[in-house]
Amino acid sequence: MKVRVAAVAMFGVLSSVGTAAAQTGDATKGERAFGQCKTCHTVDKGGRNGVGPNLFGFLGRKAGTIDGFKFSEAMMGSGIVWDEKTLSEYLKDPKGRIPGNKMVFVGIKRQDQLDDLIAYLQKASR
Repeated sequence: MKVRVAAVAMFGVLSSVGTAAAQTGDATKGERAFGQCKTCHTVDKGGRNGVGPNLFGFLGRKAGTIDGFKFSEAMMGSGIVWDEKTLSEYLKDPKGRIPGNKMVFVGIKRQDQLDDLIAYLQKASR
């Protein structure tokens, strides 16, 4: 019985690790950081595509599949499904992560800024 209780407790701890990692950023600071992204992207439900696609609901979706936006062949063929990890890798170095993609953004090098932006996108794109 004690082993079963310990196993259940350990499962709870391990399953919360991903959630804790996702909550390390400050969504308020991330919203300010998203200001530079607004030139090309929106996060509003039913929002328009701009130079870049609308990002509402993109988490959990395969890259290059938002209706009404003309993605690069590189993005459509990347095989990426957007989550915290893939988004972080991509936003650090968009051209390096998906060579040939159309995004003209050099990337975010500071981890705290990246965490904040991802926290905001997780909140705003639902």
